[in-house]
Amino acid sequence: MKSPSSPYGGRKSTFGALRTPERVPYSPSSAYSDVSTAGTSSSSGRSRVAVAARSVAGVFVACFTPPETKSSTYSVTDSEEFKAPSVASDGSRAGSERRRSSNFGGYAGSNNSTHVREPGRVQFAMEDILKATRNFSPSFKIGQGGFGTVYKGRLEDGTVVAVKRAKKSVYDKHLGVEFQSEIRTLAQVEHLNLVRFYGCLEHQDERIVVVEYVPNGTLREHLDCIHVDILDLAARLEIAIDVAHAITYLHMYTDHPIIHRDIKSSNILLTENLRAKVADFGFARMAADSDSGATHVSTQVKGTAGYLDPEYLRTYQLTEKSDVYSFGVLLVELVTGRRPIETKRELKERITARWAMKKFTDGDAISVLDPKLECSAANHLALEKILELAAQCLAPHRQNRPRMRMCAEILWSIRKDYRELSASDFHSLSLSDRSERSVSIKE
Repeated sequence: MKSPSSPYGGRKSTFGALRTPERVPYSPSSAYSDVSTAGTSSSSGRSRVAVAARSVAGVFVACFTPPETKSSTYSVTDSEEFKAPSVASDGSRAGSERRRSSNFGGYAGSNNSTHVREPGRVQFAMEDILKATRNFSPSFKIGQGGFGTVYKGRLEDGTVVAVKRAKKSVYDKHLGVEFQSEIRTLAQVEHLNLVRFYGCLEHQDERIVVVEYVPNGTLREHLDCIHVDILDLAARLEIAIDVAHAITYLHMYTDHPIIHRDIKSSNILLTENLRAKVADFGFARMAADSDSGATHVSTQVKGTAGYLDPEYLRTYQLTEKSDVYSFGVLLVELVTGRRPIETKRELKERITARWAMKKFTDGDAISVLDPKLECSAANHLALEKILELAAQCLAPHRQNRPRMRMCAEILWSIRKDYRELSASDFHSLSLSDRSERSVSIKE
């Protein structure tokens, strides 16, 4: 999928055809879209953020030279993905930080989403799948990736679904573990901003997952303007908040914290109303048990180049903060419109987050704004604040990154200020227009 070469000119502002980078190692297809064909701060606060952003710029190279992983034979029973986590403790986090019974952002309970059928409870037969997809008709195909092929289908009750059909060889290799991981994760989560799981089927050599069909493509496709309409900054901010809600739910409000490990723009599906839903749980992993004093899970590196936490790459220590880092990359992607790795650009601009952070610390944040976006006071303010949050998320060391819940709260504040300033701009423009019309009439 090619990216437009910015035909909109170099507009400036201040708020939020390369392939998607290959995953490390390869994984199920990104979501299910056919993407195989990611109040103004005080001066002292800004200074601290600038220092953090400068340190961020020095660690990006590590993200694109992931360590080699050992080859091994996987099975559902003895894979590391399904054993109790291998953990290391370097000090305990207070268990009270996780309040899974909280109602924050509507994370707890299943009343956050409306659906035709109860997620994860449908017992599918092979006949149901064949009928829904017209025997896996090529005309129903909507995606292709390492995991296999994704088809649009319609169940007997009229529910439109996405049917993920694994490659026939998937169960004999490491991708079989990812298939099982996705099922286990999807079966235990339900949130408005997560793709719903309806059921799965294992029949002879067929491995099938049935999930919610989200009709409006991926976030990456919209940033590339494949769907024609340009996402304005208000829509991008709402998408960022939706994703923050979803990740916060996974980290804090499930029975056991879940790390997604592959947050990126091609794994974020958009509804017709531009509400975001996080998809693709093939790399998802249970987090360490903080109540026992563990602070991380030791595991092989998985994820997507450009979004990978450099500390995780270096130490093999996985925490929820790895998702926070990926979210920081996503924030930069939202406001710039660029992919995390832009190989066709000049060297200093190839790593988008590093380039954007350098511009931000140099006081030239306006130059990174997606040229398709309008230059306005509200956009300018929001750009600065989103980049400030991104700099915190991209801190080289995980202890310096905020938790996802804090990211969501900061984004709420940005949205509030953005709306107020946008309304003020609109009011000023209206007064200006009326004044001009009055002068024209008098003349």
